[in-house]
Amino acid sequence: MQRPTDEDFAIRLRLDIAYDGTDFHGWARQAGDQRTVQGRLEQALGTAARSPGQPPRPIAAGRTDAGVHATGQVAHLDLTAGQAESLLRRVGADGVARRVNGVLGADGDLVVRASALAPAGFDARFSAIWRRYEYRIADAEAVLDPLQRRRTLVVPRRMDDAAIVDASAALTGLHDFAAFCRPRPFATTIRTLQSLSWAREDDGVLVARLQADAFCHGMVRSIVGACLAVSTGRLRPDGPARLLSDAVRSGEYPVAPARGLTLTEVGYPPDAELADRAEHTRALRVLATELSSP
Repeated sequence: MQRPTDEDFAIRLRLDIAYDGTDFHGWARQAGDQRTVQGRLEQALGTAARSPGQPPRPIAAGRTDAGVHATGQVAHLDLTAGQAESLLRRVGADGVARRVNGVLGADGDLVVRASALAPAGFDARFSAIWRRYEYRIADAEAVLDPLQRRRTLVVPRRMDDAAIVDASAALTGLHDFAAFCRPRPFATTIRTLQSLSWAREDDGVLVARLQADAFCHGMVRSIVGACLAVSTGRLRPDGPARLLSDAVRSGEYPVAPARGLTLTEVGYPPDAELADRAEHTRALRVLATELSSP
């Protein structure tokens, strides 16, 4: 069957998505039978749009790893004229979420929270100006909540809050985070970590909140793991700051498990600036590829 061309696409939608990542092998669709968020969503969209052979493909703001959760994931998808006629005529843009959720099931681990026509120039990935994550840790001071067990790391000892906060201080700003990222061909590891904070919730759970223009592969879990290693004495207090000078990923500390990590929000500029932001981001990615090529 012939694949649709760019000229065939008529409508772009924005989807706001939440999922429990425990039983997903990450966001990105993979070959074989591995269950992924993108793959499951494509199946549901294909059924909803009555085009199971060529389902709309959702593109996410951030491709979360296996086991990582989301309450504020954002994706866009392009509908062909036929899909738009089939789907939007029946339910409207804001009804797509309800229709897809009906296919996914009311008690599933993936939910489309909202759907809408995307503003002109919107690209879920390239138009974003920041992503925000949180990491939850229940240490010996916390009250364990069984309802939160699938998205909280449990550790048997008390974390040293002051040491963790001090170790985090040097990581904010523009840096090369190569020591905190899983390498990918032609991918830059230069990022601006706009904020990094730690706070105790009312139940004693220690929560890290991180915001950056973008995160490279494994970056949040590596940063959290390095800071926890300072608390346990595996890394010196200046360890995370020292690692910023390394050109390759460090093996001096364990990376924090995926279960504690949640993508909570993605930020975008005003609608009038969406296209320019996407063009600027794409240009940076192309430049990074060219600089990395032999």
